[in-house]
Amino acid sequence: MPAKIIETNNKPLKQIEVDGITVDIIENALRNAREEMDAIVRRTALSPGIREQGDCFPMIANKEGKMVVGQFGSFIYGFTEAYDEEIEEGDIILTNDPYMCNAAVSHLPDWIVLCPVFREGRHIAWTAMFGHMSDNGGMVPGSIPTEATTIFQEGIRIPPTKLYKKGELQSDVLELILHNVRTSQWNRFDLNALIAACNTAARRCNEIADRFGDEIFCSTMNIMLERNYLAMKHIISMFIPEEPREFSDYICDDGMGMGPYKIKCKMWREGDKAIFDFDGTDPQAQSSINFYLNEEMFKMFFGSFTINVVDPQILFNDGFYDLVDVRIPQGTLLKPNYPAALSGRTHALGRIFDVLGALLGMGAPNEMLNAAGFSDSPHLFYSGYDDKGEWFQLFQIGFGGVPGRPVGDGPDGHSLWPAFTNVPNEFIEAYFPLRVEKYETIVDSGGPGLHRGGNGLCVAYRFLADGHIGIHDDRWLTFPWGVNGGKPGQRSTKILHRDGEDPQVVPAKCEGIKVKKGDLLYFNTWGGGGWGDPLERDPEQVLIDVNRRLVSTEGALNYGVVIKDNAVDIKETESLRKSMRSERSEPEMFDFGGDLDSIKSRCLEETQLEAPASPTFKVS
Repeated sequence: MPAKIIETNNKPLKQIEVDGITVDIIENALRNAREEMDAIVRRTALSPGIREQGDCFPMIANKEGKMVVGQFGSFIYGFTEAYDEEIEEGDIILTNDPYMCNAAVSHLPDWIVLCPVFREGRHIAWTAMFGHMSDNGGMVPGSIPTEATTIFQEGIRIPPTKLYKKGELQSDVLELILHNVRTSQWNRFDLNALIAACNTAARRCNEIADRFGDEIFCSTMNIMLERNYLAMKHIISMFIPEEPREFSDYICDDGMGMGPYKIKCKMWREGDKAIFDFDGTDPQAQSSINFYLNEEMFKMFFGSFTINVVDPQILFNDGFYDLVDVRIPQGTLLKPNYPAALSGRTHALGRIFDVLGALLGMGAPNEMLNAAGFSDSPHLFYSGYDDKGEWFQLFQIGFGGVPGRPVGDGPDGHSLWPAFTNVPNEFIEAYFPLRVEKYETIVDSGGPGLHRGGNGLCVAYRFLADGHIGIHDDRWLTFPWGVNGGKPGQRSTKILHRDGEDPQVVPAKCEGIKVKKGDLLYFNTWGGGGWGDPLERDPEQVLIDVNRRLVSTEGALNYGVVIKDNAVDIKETESLRKSMRSERSEPEMFDFGGDLDSIKSRCLEETQLEAPASPTFKVS
């Protein structure tokens, strides 16, 4: 049964008409409250992942749990459907277990706080915030064990639990939770920051309702949802065809020697409704790369991606969800059976955006089709004891190349999530036994195209204390594909230099790798795929790229541009481009860099890593 809200004032709220000026005032007040939530977390959290990087996501929802403003929807619907307890004024609920909240969160390190908003005994809204904790206990520091085969190995599971009951902290529950993590002080401060953000947003909701009245406040939230519904209805009719189209991409491996794993999606429209069917996606993996994808969460991905491509001025919220039908077969990589491990779900999460971009853009390749490059969110873990004998533990998210797009080049070294920022190198060096000796884009790593794919990043970490590292990355085997004649981006690599030894290529998914003081790790991320014919790129723009060290002189030849003495040789460029055009075949919409077998062979030659074995799936 769904959660039951206990109200002392349960007089029904009527939906009433609200004038446009009032709607705009309340909408902007709610937007400001959402921004204030972020500001509070950044000022009061302790871990670098949340405080510096911004790995936290706020939302304010109506009383039914539909997000009205925020960065992520889907939290509250899944939770309320799974939670069968009474909820009263002053309650604050904490959970992190995907299997206990219909995947309102998707792995255990994400702790979500949910706060029902009451005004004079009447339930009027929800606020919620989740943040990625630096540790959640479990097999390895950072709590994303590659070799986990069940969720029980990934740390403490917190079912939906009242951390506050009627405004009173349940301190024994909190201490029990914090006793099971390695970074208890960080988790305590981070959790308090999430709670403070939710409480502040709840106060702002009450202030708005005090000024305008409960019915105007709640009616305006529904009007904001309706606006989004109408906008998305129009977008869906424009860009989602009645004729089905499908696309597949691959997770390179599972970290345990098996892969690639296929994610397949078919998309079409029936009337006003967009339908996404993941039939054909590979069965769940043996390791933690499974991604328990809540259907409501995918709707949020679809809406966020589409609105940002078509019109970023549209207010993104949950209003359009009834216009989307998502079908995910049970037992697959995207809906694994309990108790499958889930902590390494980031690879599939990132690949979903590449698949979405392909599906939405295929029908309008010149207006909407992006190349690949939202492909992943690479993680580095480093832990041990410093020279003072004190425990240290770093969790950091790296950035890759964003794909080339119809509107221009992909940004270099940018996060999958637009609101993320890098942790300043000065911060890392001040708080961890680590020195960042190199932080720069990788020349030629972006796929050539009329619009160049963004370059990946090379970050060189010098370890200043003995310890262990873990790495979680993808796109080391498959390429970030190019589109409309654009070429694929460069794949990721991780190279470890030890004193007196030859450089060692480290697998993209590994943990427990011992490092000594003085060892140096080159953490190289992927480049975005290129968009459009590289022979159509302005030669002078290629020269600018060369001068900015984004493209090498040799790399300029991929654009058919000859550079001599820091200038474009016009005559030789024209001759080279003519020759290249005559020798090539008609470009296809997608350039994957070859078929999977040839890609595996090339990877083996380039890295000397063993290509993963294709998994053998058993259908139950």
